[in-house]
Amino acid sequence: MKNYQAIIIGGGSAGLSAAVTLKKNGIEDIVVLEKDCEPGGILEQCIHNGFGLQTFKEQLSGPAYAERYVKMAEEADVLIKLNTMVTKLTADRVVEYVNPEEGAVRISGDVIILAVGCYERARGAINILGSRPAGVYTAGQAQRYLNIEGYLVGKRVFILGSGDIGLIMARRMTLEGAKVLGVAEIMPYSNGLPRNIKQCLEDFDIPLYLSHTVTRTFGRDRLEKIELCEVDKDRKPIPGTEQYFDVDTLLLSIGLIPENHLADEAGIVMNGVTRGPVVDDSYMTSVPGIFACGNGLHVHDLVDFVSLQAARAAEGAAGYLKDKKDRGYIQHVNPGENVSYTVPACVHPADVRGNVEFFFRVRKPMDEAVLEIRSGDTVIRTLKKKKLMPSEMERAILTAKEIAALKDDVTISVKEVIS
Repeated sequence: MKNYQAIIIGGGSAGLSAAVTLKKNGIEDIVVLEKDCEPGGILEQCIHNGFGLQTFKEQLSGPAYAERYVKMAEEADVLIKLNTMVTKLTADRVVEYVNPEEGAVRISGDVIILAVGCYERARGAINILGSRPAGVYTAGQAQRYLNIEGYLVGKRVFILGSGDIGLIMARRMTLEGAKVLGVAEIMPYSNGLPRNIKQCLEDFDIPLYLSHTVTRTFGRDRLEKIELCEVDKDRKPIPGTEQYFDVDTLLLSIGLIPENHLADEAGIVMNGVTRGPVVDDSYMTSVPGIFACGNGLHVHDLVDFVSLQAARAAEGAAGYLKDKKDRGYIQHVNPGENVSYTVPACVHPADVRGNVEFFFRVRKPMDEAVLEIRSGDTVIRTLKKKKLMPSEMERAILTAKEIAALKDDVTISVKEVIS
């Protein structure tokens, strides 16, 4: 069984960023396993711009952003196996994969980096009554059909869920000649970035129905009509609020979930909120030598953050390869008031490797709030914040000195200021 220094599972923006960073850190014996026929991941079908502002300081399309990393990987002589599906991962870092050239293969790695991405919640995850006609797609499916296959999935469209892919597809379908009758969101606020609300809905006069959901579909062979209802504070449909729309297509943009079956199989501890692995400040999971990054760790709003966190995971993996010592005790980093989760979820005060940037999301929209980082009874830092949204990732930093001084677990809270 062949052994590599590092095996990266996934050849999207996270996997490529991790591979390039490993090479920069002197790790040469690397293989990237990618299930698709080309590297780049989901970016290849995201032909709109808006990518790369933080990484490259310019606006790029998804394919152009991916191309930058593919080129960097090629220049670094990274081995990428395409059309390669990983079927198993064990806690002792054995990977099984299959591809047309080699058949079924088992390899091992001194470290594994999970850069596996995420998948869309489908219709079965929500309760929509009615028949099961053609014309119901996830927004990502419709995006691939249109941008890769050149197939317009419908002419009269309604979109359920205001995630960014759904918003972008509202604009994309409109530009291709379809009529988008509206976007419904079960929450009282949008789950997409504010810029996408403006550029994809408001600029095209597409109505957004907040606190609404699709409750029924009609049609036998092809979708003919949907029923839309307002929901109460418990997100239950309110009788008597039904509206009906004659459509041939319903796109679902109802959430993304980290692709976590390999991590589960390896016995990695998972976060119940993100549904991805729990990681420390080096992005190592609960299983020594296995690291996680990208949308397979937690769902991001910007690809730039995916690449950034993947680079940090690779730096953590490179450090582990060079020195596999026990990093000592941990202090947990917990989500406090109005915070749904934090990444990373713990730090090692006895083995400080520099400042640590924490990524988190708030639970509700807030016009004005105060970020508070506390360790036990000690307030480490407070910071005033404005215009916070669950759809936008927030960040906070603890310095190496602050981490080294920790004696208790850390809590990150966001306290709303009511004016």
